[in-house]
Amino acid sequence: MFKKNEFRAMLARKEISATELAKRIGIDTATLSRKISGQSDFYRNEIEKICQILRLTPEETLQIFFA
Repeated sequence: MFKKNEFRAMLARKEISATELAKRIGIDTATLSRKISGQSDFYRNEIEKICQILRLTPEETLQIFFA
């Protein structure tokens, strides 16, 4: 299960906006918003890009995306 509150907190800690993240992973801001809200799922390649951009540890990745 995706933990949206932890994801948003991580964005804040890394000082990156959802708009900037969406641009960097190559999707619309509205699409990212739907994924964060749980209306749509993240694709594997999107998760991989997010992990690289935010420099998430394997533990953080599991905690946010797969808990």
